[in-house]
Amino acid sequence: MTAVQTATPPSMRLRELVFGAACAAALRAAARLGVADALDDTPLAVEDLAAEVKTEPKTLRRLLRALCCYGIFAEQPDGRFTHTDMSRLLREDDPHSLRAIALWCTEPWTWQAWPMLDEAVRSGRSVVKDLFGKEFFTYLNEDAPESADVFNRAMTTSSVQSARDVAELLDLSGSSSVADIGGGQGHVVASLLEKHPGLHGTLLDLPRVVANADPRLRDGGALADRMRLVPGDCREAVPVKADVYIIKNILEWDDESTTRLLRNVVEAGGPGARVVVIENLVDDSPSLRFSTAMDLMLLLNVGGAKHTTESLTGRLTEAGLVIDDIRPVNPYLHAFDCTVPS
Repeated sequence: MTAVQTATPPSMRLRELVFGAACAAALRAAARLGVADALDDTPLAVEDLAAEVKTEPKTLRRLLRALCCYGIFAEQPDGRFTHTDMSRLLREDDPHSLRAIALWCTEPWTWQAWPMLDEAVRSGRSVVKDLFGKEFFTYLNEDAPESADVFNRAMTTSSVQSARDVAELLDLSGSSSVADIGGGQGHVVASLLEKHPGLHGTLLDLPRVVANADPRLRDGGALADRMRLVPGDCREAVPVKADVYIIKNILEWDDESTTRLLRNVVEAGGPGARVVVIENLVDDSPSLRFSTAMDLMLLLNVGGAKHTTESLTGRLTEAGLVIDDIRPVNPYLHAFDCTVPS
């Protein structure tokens, strides 16, 4: 079975789009069943594949047929199924695996929130509190621990993959210290320390986050002697002095939080400090469908937003930063290289 051609009539394409939830659900089902992990380089008959993942062969064939339409798995003329470049990304052991992302974007709460997108657009705010009576991350941690775990795994996977790209892009050879602000488990700063043996690093994030920092950065880790872990909320204060500050994918909250964070970094760094802001953009990316979808999800869950080039430039300039350069990091991220002026 081959992928549907892109030159389809508008009426047919719209019918396909309104069933987008079916594709998302099929991806989620394949990820949860472990279909991609069960299928190796050798094509398998659906009966053998069903035995591996403990499903009914007839219904598994229906699931695979739906996914094949999108180029996720392929069916051979003899009826056996094989991998495609996309289906391999659903494997847990693939170095570029998107399995955790696929699960996160289709978690149970999303199926309750998406139908309320019109209300979010009307009000300009999150719908999660109306749905669950709590702010988003409070709800995740208190009422949906499995979803919270999926979120953490998805963010870790995404961070590990993009950290390599960030380290490859940035030249910090003239710097002696770098601070990763709100950097999660510290994959970016770890990659930068590995690239620059003379560099010292700091990771600032919430106490429960830095407590689970990348093992390379904790006591006994390969980079621990050049690393400092600082628990704290960067929206409240940035008690870190460094030559370079990295701010990655955290300027998506409400406007007030973004303003406070940038102000805190500018005050901490002082004149001459380099500030590198890395974000998804919704107006300049080869992956606009992904970026704009994430933008709408942010509206639903936390009332946040992805930036346009203009909106992020405005935020950085208002904070007192001078933008020296804007470069793509990878197909999904852009780096805004800034300086705190003298």
